[in-house]
Amino acid sequence: MNSQELRRSLRLKWLTYYHHNRPWIDKLGIWVNAGGQRRPSAGFMLGTLATLEPDLASLLPLVVDLSNSPDHIIAALGLNINPVEALKALEREQELLPSSRQELLPGPGQVEISLPAVAPTHEDDACSGVGDRENDRPRP
Repeated sequence: MNSQELRRSLRLKWLTYYHHNRPWIDKLGIWVNAGGQRRPSAGFMLGTLATLEPDLASLLPLVVDLSNSPDHIIAALGLNINPVEALKALEREQELLPSSRQELLPGPGQVEISLPAVAPTHEDDACSGVGDRENDRPRP
């Protein structure tokens, strides 16, 4: 992934994350005014992005060796943006796109996490294994 693709990916992932979690993020006392932009603190953003983008997580040790200023790192990644204004711009851009094009931000109902609905049985809880340790042969 080249640097421009990484920046684009990080911006979209950050804005998507902010969009879905805005009610509680807005209430946190992590907001700063950096370079004229109102945004969450750089530390919060970097921590969030490191979990959302594996490529960034692998690059952060090198990046931090080059600059240990979270604000400089956020600026270098092109993320010194006000997320509220950036989301409004994305929504306007989305309105201009033909309806056949994919949405820039997935809707809340479009991202699903499903867990298996199978309750563990007594057999699962026992977890005794499948082999007979004394003879290394399967149990009947």
